[in-house]
Amino acid sequence: MPGLIGKKIGMTSIYDANGKMIPCTIVETGPCVVTQIKTEDVDGYSSVQLAFGEMKEKNLGQPLIGHVKKANTTPKRKFVEFDNDFSEAVNLGDSIAVDKVFVEGDFVDVVGTSKGKGFQGVVKRHGFGGVGQSTHGQHNRARHPGSIGAGSTPSRVFKGMRMAGRMGGTRTKIQNLRVVKVDAAKNLLLLKGAVPGHKNSFVIIEK
Repeated sequence: MPGLIGKKIGMTSIYDANGKMIPCTIVETGPCVVTQIKTEDVDGYSSVQLAFGEMKEKNLGQPLIGHVKKANTTPKRKFVEFDNDFSEAVNLGDSIAVDKVFVEGDFVDVVGTSKGKGFQGVVKRHGFGGVGQSTHGQHNRARHPGSIGAGSTPSRVFKGMRMAGRMGGTRTKIQNLRVVKVDAAKNLLLLKGAVPGHKNSFVIIEK
């Protein structure tokens, strides 16, 4: 499988053989259930749909209830498709554990939804330095953006101008995170570095 679905638990730190501290993100990864297998003959492309996260049947829509029953599994919260060349044989309803996909030393990409920060100014959103010292008669302008363009020419603000606005809450991918440890007994994956999203948020881990 090219990847799995996980849930961000939090962060911790461990020590390697040389006594160096490694900051790690703990991700509960799997076991994921195969809920659909798409083929080029039927669907036009090849992929495997995995599901993760338990939920009550009363909170799941009727179409999805029938969908998971075809795979002979319980209602799931998160469904994700992964590309598959069918080099590994998978069947509907199979349960895929974390140690079957990842090993220590692998480098993975993690996709998640970043934390929402609300409406923020240019200093926090884009790292502007403000207008510097409060000299030349300035009053409460320290964190303002300053000029955003010329006057008569071009008589408009160019698209893409970095300004204040909504920050965070977007799909974010962090690449090349090293797998520090795989705990198959507890279905845990320890990744070196930070992972986007808040605690208990779902993430997609790709090889």
